[in-house]
Amino acid sequence: MLPVSNVVDFWFDPICPWCWITSRWIGEVEKVRDIEVRWHVFSLATINEGRELEPSYRKFMDNTWGPARVAQAVAEQYPEQLKHFYDVLGNEIHHRENTSPGDKYLPAIEQALASAGLPAELLERALNDESAPGLATSIAAAQELVGNDVGVPIIAFNGVGFFGPVISPSPAGEEAGKLFDAAVTLAHYPGFFELKRTRTVGPIFHGEDQK
Repeated sequence: MLPVSNVVDFWFDPICPWCWITSRWIGEVEKVRDIEVRWHVFSLATINEGRELEPSYRKFMDNTWGPARVAQAVAEQYPEQLKHFYDVLGNEIHHRENTSPGDKYLPAIEQALASAGLPAELLERALNDESAPGLATSIAAAQELVGNDVGVPIIAFNGVGFFGPVISPSPAGEEAGKLFDAAVTLAHYPGFFELKRTRTVGPIFHGEDQK
């Protein structure tokens, strides 16, 4: 018998394509399993600040502050809109590729705020560190569950957390439900820590998603 897991906490950084795919999977799981998903913001730029990185990845990280900062602002001021904002921002970034080198995702954020019916002035949070305390708290909560050597996605089933699953593409329907059942089973075994293999495909996105 599978462990009962009704509450799923999901930490995301809007710029991560793997996290985006996993979030689409958990959306499918909601259709076939009795779960409540609670969304939290993570920032890869924050956890990589001060670290020695490959120059190309450092350049990429330096341009990725904005989406997480604005998502945190939405979480603080309009929490009921956080998932919708993530959905439309993810579409802009991952499907419409509304970004170009050096634009710091500002056009994508601006469009996502408009599409989600959120105040345009929230865009200002992308360019300052007002979101830093909230992001730090959210990241700390995730790292308390899984440690500080992972990125996103981070998922917790009734408080039992882990990094992943990293999947491509995301399954749908009952196939999504079966993967969820397996993940819950592994997560609730006290001695389970890691299951991994080399990725042989990149992020595979289905069509534009407005869940």
